[in-house]
Amino acid sequence: MHLWDKGGTVRESLIRFTCGTDIEYDTKLASYDIAGSMAHAVMLERCGLITETDRNKLLAGLSALLEETKKPAFTIGTGHEDIHSWVETHLKDLAGIAAGRLHTGRSRNDQVLTDIHLYIRHRSVLLAHDLKRLAATFLDLSKQNETVLMPGFTHMQAAMVSSFGLWFAAYAESLCDDIQALAGAAAFADASPLGTAAGYGTSLPVDREMTASLLKFKRLVITSPYAQMSRGRTEKIIISAIASAANTLGRFSNEVILFMSPGFGFVTLEDDLTTGSSIMPQKKNPDLFELVRARCSRLQAMPGEVTMMTAGLPPGYNRDFQELKAALIDAFEGISELIMVIHDAVTGLVVNTGILEEKKYNDIYSAEEANRMVLDGIPFREAYKKVAEMAGSGKFRVPVPADYSHTGSIGNTGNELIRARLEALIKGFAEGFSPEELSAHILRSV
Repeated sequence: MHLWDKGGTVRESLIRFTCGTDIEYDTKLASYDIAGSMAHAVMLERCGLITETDRNKLLAGLSALLEETKKPAFTIGTGHEDIHSWVETHLKDLAGIAAGRLHTGRSRNDQVLTDIHLYIRHRSVLLAHDLKRLAATFLDLSKQNETVLMPGFTHMQAAMVSSFGLWFAAYAESLCDDIQALAGAAAFADASPLGTAAGYGTSLPVDREMTASLLKFKRLVITSPYAQMSRGRTEKIIISAIASAANTLGRFSNEVILFMSPGFGFVTLEDDLTTGSSIMPQKKNPDLFELVRARCSRLQAMPGEVTMMTAGLPPGYNRDFQELKAALIDAFEGISELIMVIHDAVTGLVVNTGILEEKKYNDIYSAEEANRMVLDGIPFREAYKKVAEMAGSGKFRVPVPADYSHTGSIGNTGNELIRARLEALIKGFAEGFSPEELSAHILRSV
């Protein structure tokens, strides 16, 4: 079914190309589309555009369709152009002629925009909690390894004393920033475009504030033209936040791979997290982290992909926007899978507790030795020169965590401050935005 069908014929090849994989992505937006339609139906009745009887039929039918979308094998199938035509066709079987009144006062343009905004808002909440869970795991590992020393590097040269406690805590803090970026990005989608129609409003007396309230949006996309102008912009902002998290995970994966290599030997993986070679019996490869690294790089390239898809487009709606669904949904699903994989993998990461016993790392205690001289009253620059003359002597004292006191150092990783920040950040992601929760909220309003 095609909502734009005027009774003529259309080449099947055109339909296959213009719909393509969009049907797969619309299946994932189905429940959000139904929730938006329920709010629209309630508004139409209150504005006198449909009868109470029709509203009740529409809500009952839409509730039944929402249940249908929960089935594991659910798909809108190839018999429909998109989720909107699937809903209208199946709603006709459930609500009769009232189904033809549901589209009153809206376009597929503001309808799909509403679906996308609802999807972004809900998936952002889920993603924020996934990131928090991973950050908390990093903090647990930081606590477990707070006294296990390791070399810190500058210019890929062993430079100063660090610890695995600091290493894990640093990635937890990076995830805090990613959650904060996600919160800011998600706020762009917490605005209702419903009622802007094809980008120029409607002459029917719809109540946009009402549908925004029913769908729990904090505000409106105010001007109708901007609703279409925001296509691509909103997706780029949220995908950029996802790319930030991908940068954190990719960087962590790269360091695990590096630290596993023979030249480092800082960590190993339990056997059930490694793969092997078809020809070399001894190989235990970190394929998992290598694939995470590659997929994180792909995610980081996606904001540029969205930019190229939307750059220089003429005003108003363009079919190019359809391709944004794939980028958006793939980004959310991709980062969610990577977080799950990393979370499972870090539990099998085995830390080498005797790294600094190797003499080749003796000189990384130079800065500590210079600082000790400073505490004895020697000017730092003089201490610096004295220690430089002793490089390679093996005479430097090995520090212990008690030698460090400031926040964010070996002896004071600041884990509790990071945990407190995590808790504060997650409070910015309200619950109750799933399609099922929204539909229940809408039904209670009737």
